[in-house]
Amino acid sequence: MLNSHEIIIENIFVHQIGSNVEGQGVTLSQQPLQIESDEIRELLMHYFLNSFKPGEYYHLAHEQDVNLNEVHAMVSAIFDDPSSLEEQSVNIANHLYNQSTHPKIKPGELYVVYFTNCLIDGEITDAVGLFKSESKETFLKVLSKNANFEVRQEQGVNVNKLDKGCIIFNIERDKGFVLEIVDNLNKKEEAQYWRDNFLNIKARKDEYQQTKGYLDLCKTFVLEQAPKEFEVSRADQADFLNKSANYFKKNEEFSFNEFAGEVMKEPEVIEAFKGYKKQYETAQNVELNDEFSISSPAVKKQSKDFKSIIKLDKNFHVYVHGGRECIVKGFDETTGMHYYQLFFKEEE
Repeated sequence: MLNSHEIIIENIFVHQIGSNVEGQGVTLSQQPLQIESDEIRELLMHYFLNSFKPGEYYHLAHEQDVNLNEVHAMVSAIFDDPSSLEEQSVNIANHLYNQSTHPKIKPGELYVVYFTNCLIDGEITDAVGLFKSESKETFLKVLSKNANFEVRQEQGVNVNKLDKGCIIFNIERDKGFVLEIVDNLNKKEEAQYWRDNFLNIKARKDEYQQTKGYLDLCKTFVLEQAPKEFEVSRADQADFLNKSANYFKKNEEFSFNEFAGEVMKEPEVIEAFKGYKKQYETAQNVELNDEFSISSPAVKKQSKDFKSIIKLDKNFHVYVHGGRECIVKGFDETTGMHYYQLFFKEEE
């Protein structure tokens, strides 16, 4: 989460983005949002910033020239002249509406916010925040009336659940600025419009993306590619995943040769991994370096997916944290069933 105690909200414009499919159009505000109290300001700051996680950054992109990216052009105008926030917020709202063509995209409020005093990469800078609320929740409000109470139903936004948002920092303009993104509905096909059609982003090539890319590469290699080329048991896969994760956890710098020698060891496995790495880079449109500084936030996030579990029918799950030499697989001809032998010194 960004440090909301230091960041300052300078101005906010709110516009209503209707359903494009139903032709509802855009309802534009004529004045900036009036924040009536410090409590409301703190709630807005929490709503805008709480969902962002540290470390994962992106650039705005365009297949020809990043200056042709619509959001890049509008945000550049705001940074050049903050008094143009109202004008450019209208342009941003219309652009979002024009990209909201999927029939399942919900209408909602778009907040265009100008921040100052933002800290990123050790630098203090300004930022533009774009936030869209799509999900409404039902709340009960209890009112006191003539010594009695009555309950009313109200619709509102949960300040702990930001649907879609991005914060665009005023650095690296020539590369497409640096931005963070939240897209809590991105598992659905129609939700991709926020990342792809509206913003059009690509991953920033930094320590976080390098670390994340290699960990994902290791996982897909051992689970999908290695079984096609080698005789690999589930215990072998678990061991490989554990060694990969442990390498990234205990080291501050990544070296491909060191990683390959420590984790994969066998020359034929190393060559297969190199070949798969080239395929992965082409498929994912990324370039993974042979040396880089390891990002701890990326390791923490990706390691959650490195679950080394051997599932045996529906009866047992064996969690493997190490000690490959203590697991032996066999086959019992009498019962016609496979088995694992687990060797240990103490039972806890």
